[in-house]
Amino acid sequence: MLRKLAAILVATTALLAGSAGVSSAAPTQPEFRAQGHMSGLTTAQAASLQQRVDAVLAAIPGGHQVSATEVRYDGLVVTFDPRSDSNTRTGAQLNVNCSYGWFCIVVRGTTFSFYECRWWDLTDWTGVSPYNNNQTPGTVFRAYDQNYNQVWTSTAPQTGSVNVTPWWHIKPC
Repeated sequence: MLRKLAAILVATTALLAGSAGVSSAAPTQPEFRAQGHMSGLTTAQAASLQQRVDAVLAAIPGGHQVSATEVRYDGLVVTFDPRSDSNTRTGAQLNVNCSYGWFCIVVRGTTFSFYECRWWDLTDWTGVSPYNNNQTPGTVFRAYDQNYNQVWTSTAPQTGSVNVTPWWHIKPC
């Protein structure tokens, strides 16, 4: 009798743990691709968008995809232009919207909005990118090369464009 009760208890616990994991899991990639299709993207555009999202998730661990065009981290929101591709060059012509207290930069059609003061490691940032340092006045954003040598700074408030090719690490404050 005790063995049966123990077996039922173990099975119930496993079942409850499994169902809790399923209900709290993030949507799957096919659901995000469906969102892309519903917004008017072609199958190829939706697949390209998901590849860009996957590349950022692989490069910056700890993020969670919350929609077809957005990944959230503790201290960072990454927003993807669904009609852009990773080779898009934005340059100085783009005005970067950025909430007060944040540092925002558009790198090849993807907007990175930083609001937490910590080290961030970067992957595959190249070209000239528009930015908006909308942090509290006097806050200094710093960019570093692969050896952690400082290569660029921006003191808030400031906007403009910068060559991000030498950047490997940043600290937004």
